[in-house]
Amino acid sequence: MFENKYIQQRIEKANFLREKGFNPYSNESARNTTISKYLNVNSDLFQTEEKRDETRKYTVAGRIKFFRLMGKASFLKIEDESGLLQLYVARDNLPEGFYNEIFKKNVEVGDIVEVSGYPFITNKGELSLHVSNLKILTKAISPLPEKYHGIQDKESRYRQRYLDLIMNSEVRKTFQLRSKVISLTRRFFEAKGFLEVETPMMHPIAGGANAKPFVTHHNALGVNRYLRIAPELYLKRLIVGGFEAVFEINRNFRNEGMDATHNPEFTSIEFYWAYKTYKDLIELTKEYFEFLFDNLDLPTVLPYGDIKIDFSNFSEVPLIESLSSIGGVPKEITEDREKIIAYLKEHNLEVNENMNLGQLQGELFDEFVEEKLINPTFITEYPVEISPLARRSDEKPHLTDRFELFIAGKEIANAFSELNDPLDQLGRFEKQMEAKDSGDDEAHEMDEDFVNALSYGMAPTAGQGIGIDRLVMMLTNEHSIRDVLLFPAMKPLKIEENEEDEEEK
Repeated sequence: MFENKYIQQRIEKANFLREKGFNPYSNESARNTTISKYLNVNSDLFQTEEKRDETRKYTVAGRIKFFRLMGKASFLKIEDESGLLQLYVARDNLPEGFYNEIFKKNVEVGDIVEVSGYPFITNKGELSLHVSNLKILTKAISPLPEKYHGIQDKESRYRQRYLDLIMNSEVRKTFQLRSKVISLTRRFFEAKGFLEVETPMMHPIAGGANAKPFVTHHNALGVNRYLRIAPELYLKRLIVGGFEAVFEINRNFRNEGMDATHNPEFTSIEFYWAYKTYKDLIELTKEYFEFLFDNLDLPTVLPYGDIKIDFSNFSEVPLIESLSSIGGVPKEITEDREKIIAYLKEHNLEVNENMNLGQLQGELFDEFVEEKLINPTFITEYPVEISPLARRSDEKPHLTDRFELFIAGKEIANAFSELNDPLDQLGRFEKQMEAKDSGDDEAHEMDEDFVNALSYGMAPTAGQGIGIDRLVMMLTNEHSIRDVLLFPAMKPLKIEENEEDEEEK
């Protein structure tokens, strides 16, 4: 594994340090400040005449990112999570022999060191640390990529995320923002009176959304279990049980294809609110976005590739209306099953002629509307056929009290007034089972226990899920979900290598 000659040279240096009594993998550090705090507290030196203060003593630590070795003195730059700091290391300020025998020959870029000294400003105007003591905390035996080119191959960046994070502080900022989004999301819902809960990740029935599940086997019980597609049916059981506002931030799993906006496991928040409707959730969602932007200190208009998203400009459009008003589909076509099939074929689109009207309207939306929704847009009133868990509209029984929120042509949230009629729910599950028997492997399973729960009475409730990954993509101007996941799903290297070999042939 470590046969590379440069790695071997570094291993030899680590062994040399051990022989000289220096532990190259120390577990003790006397660091008393971070780099950002050091730079902040000593910025007043720019206003002083001396430009240094030898009475101030600090100990900082970090990874060496730059090393310019000179005769009797050297300049280094070290980096911790908070920032980058220049060090001045002089032979005469260190113990006798340390500079020439230990430092010059055995310390290099990639190593993690701890240094003590005082602050000063160089002739070039950079706040630095004048080192009086240096300790090697960790000897890196693998050399870092060349500074100016870094990691060029994106596949390598995803596989070796640790190396990507070392080399690119902007990547770290993306994940710091992601963490803040999750933390702020939790704060927002707790402040609204929601209770955070945890529901099972392994389900006896694959349900809660239309998707293929991952299947595993429980040895002790001797039964199959499904990694959860969504927590919806368990969270609604809690509403039946008497909780009136619950949320869960966690992973969902879908055994489907991977692309720029899909990963087999993804993070979402799902929440349910008794005695509310989907219209209340529209207002809550607007408040949520306002809260995020206020606390993330971001402008409400952000670039996303070649477009700009105004996160303060929300609109609402019923799905059927959007087909013509946004998608340009002639109005007389949108309510006629046969005409929709013909229209899709005219546009050279594959169409399943066994689809019902609601499913075909969904196809029209996906093809002609979705990518045009740039600013936050609530698409409302979805057909019953594509909303098996949503409540029917009292005024339009063929439609549901549902919305999906789209931003930059991508679905960010899904919400509806929940179906709480147990007989209606049973009938919809039965239709889903018919679809499954007809070959739809994404259709819902029959969940008799959930229907049984509804039979005890669930208060009028509204529920919603928001995709955290896609939201972070929008906020950070990233166009691949893999850039906002620390460790995205990847093909095994052997498969990729075999594919490359086949291409060469």
